[in-house]
Amino acid sequence: MTLSEKSQQIMDLVKELTVVELAELVKALEEEFGVSAAAAAVVAGPAAGAATEEGGDDKVTVEITEVGDKKIAVIKAIKEILGVGLKEAKAKLETIPAVIAEKIEADKADEIKAKLEEAGAVVNLK
Repeated sequence: MTLSEKSQQIMDLVKELTVVELAELVKALEEEFGVSAAAAAVVAGPAAGAATEEGGDDKVTVEITEVGDKKIAVIKAIKEILGVGLKEAKAKLETIPAVIAEKIEADKADEIKAKLEEAGAVVNLK
């Protein structure tokens, strides 16, 4: 995808934000424009057919319960999945269990789970 010069400048600035700063920016944009970024989120959900207790929808949460012996590989996988820097990806693993993605489609969750398990993590879908 080719971006305009202004769009590329914005993209470069966003890449420098921490996860917390980015979350605050997304919330502010949602409030300012009355939209939701949930549909565009790159996050994973539970296995196909999983349902929440309240609504029965198929949105799931991807959670790492164990990092395993290949912590660096898991950090790199998180970096790729979430589109964050190494520092932010490493910070995700400071407390286990670590939620990687919330309320996402089951098929996307399965993809994320597979990438994380390939890297050596133990992953639950809720």
